[in-house]
Amino acid sequence: MTDVYLGVGSNLGDKQENIRKAIELLQEKCAVRAVSSLYSTEPVGFADQDWFLNGAVKIETELAPADLRSFLRSIEERLGKKSIRKNGPRTIDLDILFYGSRTINEVDLTIPHPRLHERLFVLAPLGEICPDLVHPLLHKKIRDLKSGIRDEHQVERLRPAPAR
Repeated sequence: MTDVYLGVGSNLGDKQENIRKAIELLQEKCAVRAVSSLYSTEPVGFADQDWFLNGAVKIETELAPADLRSFLRSIEERLGKKSIRKNGPRTIDLDILFYGSRTINEVDLTIPHPRLHERLFVLAPLGEICPDLVHPLLHKKIRDLKSGIRDEHQVERLRPAPAR
């Protein structure tokens, strides 16, 4: 089993429910080990759209990286994701951030995610579940990458609902 960290995001429909369903579907082939808080985040790239909810998930899997990517794409399709525009609105987005300590640089798969160290909406939730994880290319801990970021986009942690 390999520890894998995923980014999850949604900005269409019931965003929180989209993320909950995606995490539930992950359990068909992966063991979910940790889930971060959700963060309300300003869109990056294409600004004329609703804000996102973003989070991070730690899973364990026996799937090879390419097979995991295919499985994640199938979850996105099942939840109604359509690629209309790069960085555009979407019901769900699932990205492989880290796959163990492996580095992969292929035409259709790059691990670690090539821009994660530039994006607070990735580093904030990732920092909750693995602050001491070391980026295999940058050789820095997630907490250090987060503290050194100069991202100007707004990212707000949502407060968990009170226990009943």
